[in-house]
Amino acid sequence: MATVPEAQEQDPIRRYSNGAVVIHWVTAALILVQIWLGFQFADMTRGPGRDQLFTWHKTVGATILLLAFVRLGYRLANPPPPFPPELPRWERIAATWNHRLFYLLLFVLPLTGLLAVSGHAKGATTPLIGGIPFPVIPGVSAEFSEKIGDVHGTLVLVTIALLVLHVGAALKQQFYDRPGRTAGRMPPFQPRTEEVPVPNP
Repeated sequence: MATVPEAQEQDPIRRYSNGAVVIHWVTAALILVQIWLGFQFADMTRGPGRDQLFTWHKTVGATILLLAFVRLGYRLANPPPPFPPELPRWERIAATWNHRLFYLLLFVLPLTGLLAVSGHAKGATTPLIGGIPFPVIPGVSAEFSEKIGDVHGTLVLVTIALLVLHVGAALKQQFYDRPGRTAGRMPPFQPRTEEVPVPNP
């Protein structure tokens, strides 16, 4: 008589922790808003409307910089879930470096923006929304600010390219790749298997 094989425990789908998920989506929303603000005021003529948008741009940039420190600290204390074994090595490398460049840009973009503002500031601070003073970097010349502003603009284009790659990879893993543990790592995306995702502790 044939015997029934014993059930084997399946390796659960690992996903990012709830804290990482919240930080991820808040950061993503702020970056999209920031890109929109940047393109909006860049083509406007000087005036109160442009100044208001620029103040919002500075405020969102300062928020992204502060959140980047929170995000980095949280990631160091809560490592991300490991890549599933079925994910090809080249995709692991691409994903790793995409994330590393994103982390770098989360700091470099606000700092280059601050440098661009510092050379034109009339005091030791620049106003944010609500009149909140944000310290500028002392000793920055107007000429250097103009040059670093061009660098800032180039980095924005790099960020957009990385966003396109990141979103494209996420959609590929969710809807095109064969079912596996890759999909569902970042809610609200769901795994395409019957396994239940387990938060990364």
